[in-house]
Amino acid sequence: MMQLYDNPASPFCRKVQVVLRETGQFDEVETVFAIGHPLATEQMPVAQNPLGKIPCLTRDDGPAIYDSRVICRFLDARANTGLYPQARLWEILTLEATADGIMDAAVLMVYEGRSRPEGIRYAAWVDAQWDKVARALDAVGSRWMGHLAGPLNMGQIAVACALGYLDFRHGDRDWRKGRDGLAAWYETFSTRKTMAETTPKA
Repeated sequence: MMQLYDNPASPFCRKVQVVLRETGQFDEVETVFAIGHPLATEQMPVAQNPLGKIPCLTRDDGPAIYDSRVICRFLDARANTGLYPQARLWEILTLEATADGIMDAAVLMVYEGRSRPEGIRYAAWVDAQWDKVARALDAVGSRWMGHLAGPLNMGQIAVACALGYLDFRHGDRDWRKGRDGLAAWYETFSTRKTMAETTPKA
């Protein structure tokens, strides 16, 4: 059986968990809880992924694979579910990368508060990460909304997981302000069973 090194608070892990459910492979993977950050990797899968990052998926027929984009692409190909439609492949991959960039910046904001001693935390750097998030959200709203419509694709899943993480860790920043279309889309998409089952808990 495959094993997924996972933390339910991670938006990258959530992406994989949603894909497992959407592609009917959830029961084929054992979830192994992992926790840590770059300064505390004791419970991270460093033997499977030298970077120590999650998610990380071990397989019976090959080496472990890691990075959520790699794992999601693998699971989609394994189940032949079409989350990366060939006709719009580069657009879907770019939208997924944009969502992952939002997650990266939002996670770094959390790390700044948790990993650095209070006296050397850099508020301007945190705000610069949020600027990345804001620019990316505006780009999704102005450039990518058409790709959030229609049959389920990986861009939709990635964007929804990114927005969910903003609510989870940065709700006070109110990403919805001035983005009514994106907010309305997320309100509908987040009612999917796979999203409800993977909602991070405080």
